Amino acid sequence: MSPSFIQANTNGRLHPAHEPSLSPLNRGFLYGDSIYEVWRTYHGVIFAWDEHWERLRRSARALHLELPFDPSHILAEIRRTASAHREATGFAGDRYIRLQITRGSGPIGLDVALAEHPDFVLLVQPCPVLAPDKARAGLRLSLATELRRNPAASMDPAWKTGNYLNNLLCLREAKSRGADEVVMLNLNGEVTEAAVSNIAFVRDGEVLTSPLAAGILSGVTRRVLIERVAAAAGVVVREATLRPGDLMGCDECFLLSTTRDLVPVAAIDALAFRVGADTVTTKLKAAFAAAAQAYARAHPELSLE
Repeated sequence: MSPSFIQANTNGRLHPAHEPSLSPLNRGFLYGDSIYEVWRTYHGVIFAWDEHWERLRRSARALHLELPFDPSHILAEIRRTASAHREATGFAGDRYIRLQITRGSGPIGLDVALAEHPDFVLLVQPCPVLAPDKARAGLRLSLATELRRNPAASMDPAWKTGNYLNNLLCLREAKSRGADEVVMLNLNGEVTEAAVSNIAFVRDGEVLTSPLAAGILSGVTRRVLIERVAAAAGVVVREATLRPGDLMGCDECFLLSTTRDLVPVAAIDALAFRVGADTVTTKLKAAFAAAAQAYARAHPELSLE
């Protein structure tokens, strides 16, 4: 089996992800009327299970979408899907787990009352690994200038929905300039986040990250860093409103995401940042790895092995 094989589970039916499984009338396909969450495992254990489930429920409430599945049901389906992926591929490393829930299918039309019942799709694959040269040298980012981050008053970025066109188009612009990722600004010209990651900066040994009010996803990795990891590493984290001009005073920059935890950034366009073994970023990344290992030991009930 190819290492790129993705195991899918649609409403409890296991199948390869390349096989069709949802109706063309599904509202997630027609309108982006869906929510999702991504977990990963560390040492074979699903990390931050409760935090991700809590965010999934917040997203569902924001879309007035009633979840007919409880956490224990979905956890059992994740186990079935991961087991099928292991049997198909023999892969024994850490896994990426994506749960997408749509409002369902029904007659064509925007009225949510047309939906019949929610559908879920689980996807399991190996957790993405950053190339060693990128991990050492850091990513190169570029500032989006063609579009701004969609404002919270329109479509709140805190909701983890199936509509990612804003992120997609901003990332396309950055990629067209050869960058690995994008930095998006809100309508006030303030730094928000990257396309699929929160972003943080280090200034005088202190970590600065955009406040939720700037219009960002309430990232689980960001939350774990603020609430547990930074204090254990003796590092202060503070929310701060930052504009592009403020970044020249920053020494380091890093991205935060579920699949890759902390990733160093070498530059945003022509502005360079420090990377390497003696940085605050590296110190925090090591502290995060220790926290993930401790979590795995404390939560054997979330093991997929």
